[in-house]
Amino acid sequence: MDLLTSIKDHHSERRVFIARIILAAVVATLLLAIVIARLVQLQVIDYEHFAERAQGNRVRIEAVPPIRGLILDRKGRVLAENRPAYQLELIPEQVDDVDDTLRRLANLELIEATDIERIKTLIARGPRFKPVTLKLQMTDKEVAHFAIQRPRFPGVDFRPRLIRHYPDGPAIAHAVGYVGALSEADLQRLDPARYSGTGQTGKSGVEHSFESLLHGDPGYRHVVTNARGRVVTVETSELQDSLPPDAQPTPGQNVYLSIDLDLQRIAYEALGGQRGAVVAIDPWTGELLALVSSPSFDPNLFAAGMSSAQFNDLQSDTERPLFDRAVRGTYPPGSTIKPMLALAALETGATNLTRKSVCIGWFSLPNTTHRYRDWRPEGHGPMDLHDAIAQSCDVYFYEVSVDLGIDNLHHYLDQFGLGQPTGIDVPGEKAGINPSREWKRATFRNPSDQRWFNGETVIASIGQGYMLATPLQLASAAATLATRGTRYRPHLVAAWEDPLTGERQLVRPERLNDVEIENEFYWETVIDAMHSVLQGARGTARAVGTGAPYAMAGKSGTAQVFTVAQEEEYDEEEIEYRLRDHALFVSFAPVENPQIAVAVIVENGSSGSRVAAPVARAIMDQYLGINDAPQ
Repeated sequence: MDLLTSIKDHHSERRVFIARIILAAVVATLLLAIVIARLVQLQVIDYEHFAERAQGNRVRIEAVPPIRGLILDRKGRVLAENRPAYQLELIPEQVDDVDDTLRRLANLELIEATDIERIKTLIARGPRFKPVTLKLQMTDKEVAHFAIQRPRFPGVDFRPRLIRHYPDGPAIAHAVGYVGALSEADLQRLDPARYSGTGQTGKSGVEHSFESLLHGDPGYRHVVTNARGRVVTVETSELQDSLPPDAQPTPGQNVYLSIDLDLQRIAYEALGGQRGAVVAIDPWTGELLALVSSPSFDPNLFAAGMSSAQFNDLQSDTERPLFDRAVRGTYPPGSTIKPMLALAALETGATNLTRKSVCIGWFSLPNTTHRYRDWRPEGHGPMDLHDAIAQSCDVYFYEVSVDLGIDNLHHYLDQFGLGQPTGIDVPGEKAGINPSREWKRATFRNPSDQRWFNGETVIASIGQGYMLATPLQLASAAATLATRGTRYRPHLVAAWEDPLTGERQLVRPERLNDVEIENEFYWETVIDAMHSVLQGARGTARAVGTGAPYAMAGKSGTAQVFTVAQEEEYDEEEIEYRLRDHALFVSFAPVENPQIAVAVIVENGSSGSRVAAPVARAIMDQYLGINDAPQ
C-alpha cells in the first residue's frame, strides 16, 4: 500500500480534473450561449415572423359570398329575392375522413347519397380551407337533429346564409329561371375564385344568361379558431386589432325586366294549367311584357335544394313542366301566317284587291285528284282578300300560293323572322323551320326526297307541312304587323342597377331590318282585315272582340297534330285529346296606335278562336286598363 501511494501523482490528477472542469464549463457556456442566441433570434430578431405564424395557427380565412342581385319587373316589383336560411357546410381541412363523414351524414338523411360524388368533386376543386355547401336549406327539424350530432362531425356545421326565393313561383319560372347547386359542368366554365363560398349558380332564364351581373364578387374575413378548428368569439380588443383587415364582398347587380307582373299573372291564370304558351311584346321596343309557359314548376324547389326523387318526378312528368314552350316549343303556325302571306302575294302580284275566289270547301291542283280541304266543309262561297283573312278561308290561300310560289313565300316570312332565332336574351331558343327548296335540299339526303312539290307549297300556305314556329316568333311577327313592318329584337332585360351607387344601365331597343313592302296601302288593307277577324260581322273571333272599347286586330289559327285521310272527317269528340289540333291566336291593339302584341298557343285546344283568342283578349284588357274583360 505504501508503494502504491508513493507512485500516485496527485498533482497530475488535479490538473486533469481542473482541465475537465474548464472544458465542461466552456462547453456549458457555449451551449448556453447558443440557447441564448437562439432565444434572441426567436424572441427579438424573428419575433414578427413567428408571431405572424402563431396568429395563422388560430386565424382562418373564410370566403364571404356576395349577395345575389335582385330581379324585378318593369315597375320595380320583386321577382327574385334573397331570404335567410341555414346551410350545412363542410371545411375540408378540418375533416380527417371526408368519405366517412359524407356517408354518415347521408345515413342521418341530412344529405342525399346521390349527391356525395358531386360534393367530393366540389371539395377536390376548391381550397381546403374554404367551406363547401352540403345542403342549401335546412329545416328547423334538421338543424335541431344535427345540433345534437355535431360533436361527431368536426369540420361540419350549419351557418346562416341567404338563399334565392321567387315570390310568384310558377308564374315567372320560365322567364326568370332559377338557381341550383353548382354542378361539375358549372365548375369547369366558372371562375373558382369568384365562386368561393358560393354553392349555387343560375341554371335557366335570366338567372342563367345574366349570371355574371347577378352574382357579384366574394370577399373574405379572418376568424379566430380554437384547437379543434371551431370558430370562437374574439373577446379582447387587442386580439381584434391584431387580425388582418377583411375584404367586403361586392353585391350583384339588380336586374330589371321588361315583364309586367300583373300581365304575367293574368297570362298564367288565363291558360288555366293547359299546355301552352303566351308571349306579349311592346311592338315599338321589343320589350317582352309577358312570357309564360304552362304547365310550369316552382323554382323555389331548385333554390332550396330538391331531392333526387323530386327532380326525377319533374323530369318524367308527361306534361313537361320544365320545358319552356314560349321560347323552345315549335309548332305549325297554322292560319296565323295568312296576313303575312297576303302581304307577300300583294307585293309580288300573286293576288290583288279585286281578285275573288269561290270556296267550295276544297281545292285541287291541276291534273290531280287530291283535295286540300278547307276548315269549313261546305265552303265560304265568293271570297276576296279581306274576307279570306277575316273568315280564314283556306281555299283562297291555296290558290294564291300556287301563283306566289314557295320561294317568295319563304322570302317574305323570313323577313318577319320565321325560321330563325329572334336573338332573345335568354338561352335555349329554337329556330323553327321556314321551308324552301334550298332548305329541303340541305335537309334530306335521298335525292328523291329533295325535290319540292307544288302540294307542299299549298300546305305551307296555311302554316302546315314542314313549317314550324315558336310562340315568341309569332309574337314578334304580330308586333311587326302592328308597326307596319318595323322590327325590333325581343328582349326580357330592360336595365340593371348597381345597388351601392344606384347607377342604372338601360338596355336600348335594337332595330332589325324592316319588312320590304313598297306599297304602304297593303299594310292597311291586311290590318283592316285582321281587325274584322275580331270586330267584323263575320270574323272568326268576333265573339271575343265584340264589345271591346278599343280596336283590336288578330288572326286565329289551328294546327293539325296528325293528318286526316281524304275519306275521313275530323271529329273532335272522337279523337284522342293529345291528337286534337293546337289552338293559336296572334293579335295587337289598339289598331291605330299599337301598344301590345300577343301570341297564344294552347296545345290540343282545337280552336284558336274559341280557346286561344279569349286568353289574348284578357291580356290586352289588362294591359290597356280595361276592367270589364269578357267572361
